[in-house]
Amino acid sequence: MTTVAARPAAVPQAGGQRGRRTAVAAGALVALTLAVLASLALGSRPLGVGQVWHALVAPDGGVASTIVRELRVPRTALGLVVGVALAVAGVLFQALTRNPLAEPRILGVSAGASFGVVLAISVFGVGSLTGYVWFGVAGAFAAGLLVLAVAARSRDGGSPVTLALIGAALDASLASAVYALLSIDARTFEEYRFWVVGGLTGRDVGVAGQVLPFVLAGLLLAVLVARGLDALALGDDVARGLGHRIGLVRLAGGGAAVLLTGAAVAAAGPIAFVGLAVPHLARALVGADHRWTLAVSALLGPALLLGADVVGRLVAPPGEVPAGIVTALIGAPLLAYLVRRATVVTA
Repeated sequence: MTTVAARPAAVPQAGGQRGRRTAVAAGALVALTLAVLASLALGSRPLGVGQVWHALVAPDGGVASTIVRELRVPRTALGLVVGVALAVAGVLFQALTRNPLAEPRILGVSAGASFGVVLAISVFGVGSLTGYVWFGVAGAFAAGLLVLAVAARSRDGGSPVTLALIGAALDASLASAVYALLSIDARTFEEYRFWVVGGLTGRDVGVAGQVLPFVLAGLLLAVLVARGLDALALGDDVARGLGHRIGLVRLAGGGAAVLLTGAAVAAAGPIAFVGLAVPHLARALVGADHRWTLAVSALLGPALLLGADVVGRLVAPPGEVPAGIVTALIGAPLLAYLVRRATVVTA
């Protein structure tokens, strides 16, 4: 009798948890939809929802159609791609390193993208964003692969501490090389300054298209490795006992994070705090299950980035504050609140 009574009690609990997570995901989707609408409608010249809709489905060549289709659609598309990439990469980095403060810089990936961009401008004379995006992706990918390869050859097979240390060393080395190149070439510094602030302005729709294949590949790998990340959170020995090949999980997860970060940083510059704060917010809302954390982060990341971009347009018209600066201003107090809340709950 006791056994029969105990079984039904677990079903509503599991169903209630799934229902709560589904509601959170639905709320995140609504927030993303509102952020997209705001990105298309708001700016130095606000437009109504009807004007935006008309510009999208029946453009007439007027001012509203030009603003929406040529200026706001490209930056909105890029914000979606970059926001998803940074948020999901942040989840992967924090899971692989078991470090809640990990973010896309931790494997030297951002520094690799920066080095690639500077090299493109100073050595190869590339002067357009669409041109040096490829150099940024290549630099990020090379840096990430180098860290993963060196860590894999270490005695512990690439433990979280080893990954973090090698990544930090590479980040410092590449940053020094970037500063050295900038100090001897004023033209490179001027070009680099536009990119390194981080933002969505000045990018045409082709930039989003260039990095989209890398982001899609990274997302696919992230989905495939999600269950393995849950096992890694329990420790290497437990993960092996559950039948997971932890080396393969780390390699696939690291590869996904490198692809996502490299594409996002190359396209929009090193935008801060999206990859650090969003995973914390997602875990606070849906728990530690990486399938749900990845899904909710993929919705909240672009919502935060697009929201920051809209705020940057509105605070100082007709000028703009780059989205990378706004995300830092928003993300820092958000992260402090989430950490404080977690500490209070634990206590």
